[in-house]
Amino acid sequence: MERKTVHIAVYDTFADWEIPYATTALTGAGYQTVYVGESGEPVISMGGMRVTPTLSVADLRPEDSALLILPGADAWEKVLPPFAAAARRFLGAGVPVAAICGAVTGLAREGLLDDRPHTGAAAEVLAATGYRGGEHYREADAVTDGDLITAGPTEPVAFAREILTRLDVHPPEVRDAWFRLFRHSDATAYPVLAAHDESAGDQVAGAHGAHPGGGAA
Repeated sequence: MERKTVHIAVYDTFADWEIPYATTALTGAGYQTVYVGESGEPVISMGGMRVTPTLSVADLRPEDSALLILPGADAWEKVLPPFAAAARRFLGAGVPVAAICGAVTGLAREGLLDDRPHTGAAAEVLAATGYRGGEHYREADAVTDGDLITAGPTEPVAFAREILTRLDVHPPEVRDAWFRLFRHSDATAYPVLAAHDESAGDQVAGAHGAHPGGGAA
């Protein structure tokens, strides 16, 4: 059976603006999103959102997941060990991991970027970790290397695009239209999304975060 659950790591000071493009599109496409914390205790995002995880990272298993999303956080230094270890397990099991902003820096410290093409906040930021993957750094909005997706802090839409592509959510022309609409405010992309939602029916209604009436959500 196809795995349709996506796990999202949350911890105090997580960057809440880095993940909603991806989670909205995935939820609309029929995926279940499960928030994973160090424990079941509520956490407070950088923007003041209060989130109560439904799963502990200690109980997170790659075989139950289609993807692990790791947002950035001021607290990554403190929360790094269990979540970096989870990322290592996921990659070892062939289950994708998507990291953005400070989470990329955390994976660099863990040695998970030493041999993989990747991007992040900036080459010098990752170099300061002492990691050995500098030659694999790419100047790009987001990079996918097999099961690993990385992006910088200003690229939540490109981050979502790579996630949707890796999980093969919607046809390529629909993903392209979604990116053009939300990244470039390209109004010509909207009819492509509206036509796809209409043809797909209620199962994916709202997958693009846009209302059928013509406005963006």
